[in-house]
Amino acid sequence: MTDNNRLDRLWGVIERVGVCMLTTRGAEGLRARPLEARPDRAGGVIWFLTDLRSTKGDEIAAEHDVGLVFIDADEKVYLSITARGYLGQDRVKAAAIWKTSDKMWWKGPDDPNVGVLRATLLTAEMWDGPASRAVAVFEFVKSQLTGGKPKLGENRKTTIDMR
Repeated sequence: MTDNNRLDRLWGVIERVGVCMLTTRGAEGLRARPLEARPDRAGGVIWFLTDLRSTKGDEIAAEHDVGLVFIDADEKVYLSITARGYLGQDRVKAAAIWKTSDKMWWKGPDDPNVGVLRATLLTAEMWDGPASRAVAVFEFVKSQLTGGKPKLGENRKTTIDMR
């Protein structure tokens, strides 16, 4: 697989899945929470809207590297990204990436509690697992009966340096 194909696959997973787990490091250790991604392929960044009243801001200010995990259960693809995060107020960017569903959390993109998180991708690891759940179940049952190892098809790990 060429580098361009790997990048296309990576961005395709991000765009298709939409929601990821964002992990930050705080005083109490690692903390993960779901956020809706607003990917920007051309810029090599993922944008998020988040509430400035949360602890994410302090955690990202203290430790800029964040983890992003996307899981495409249908395609059995697992994507782990290390990114450099920056959280601030940017009403122009907030308006540009605003979605109607964001009204559940804030009054509008100019709400004083709306924060814009920019995650600049540094590295990514992607695991492609077996394509079919039925095959995986069959192989696990068969391995239990025969004592053999399950044949789950091609499992690939791809590492991509985004810097």
